[in-house]
Amino acid sequence: MAGPRMTAHQLQALLVNRLLRAHGGDGRAWRRAIGPVRVYDVATHPHCNWAVMPSGSIRENAAIERLCDGVRAEHPIVAG
Repeated sequence: MAGPRMTAHQLQALLVNRLLRAHGGDGRAWRRAIGPVRVYDVATHPHCNWAVMPSGSIRENAAIERLCDGVRAEHPIVAG
């Protein structure tokens, strides 16, 4: 990854923006469905130190998980 690390807050905003572009809807609802970005210690999670626990509908959760799979390749390590 080049450049400074993205923060958990910035990552959540990126996820919300991409979901809005791809699926429409309301940013607040997507943010609530994504939930907080959990950041783990790089020492124990060297390949990807973040995760989300989606809590939306089945359709929303599937969209979030698909998006996260791609975003992990772009931003595997984030700052807390």
